[in-house]
Amino acid sequence: MPKENKLPPPHLLKEGLHYYFESGFMVFTEEYHLLRGKCCGNGCRHCPYPTKELKLK
Repeated sequence: MPKENKLPPPHLLKEGLHYYFESGFMVFTEEYHLLRGKCCGNGCRHCPYPTKELKLK
């Protein structure tokens, strides 16, 4: 059973806690991913979930 998504609505996300900007890109933090409740499979930098080998596109 997947974990429940506990993310706040987008307008309540806080820079520095849930995300930060680097070279013009929004980077989600480990805190954000933990609240999300599961891995999205995109190879995120701060993903706290065990990952399977990502296939090259």
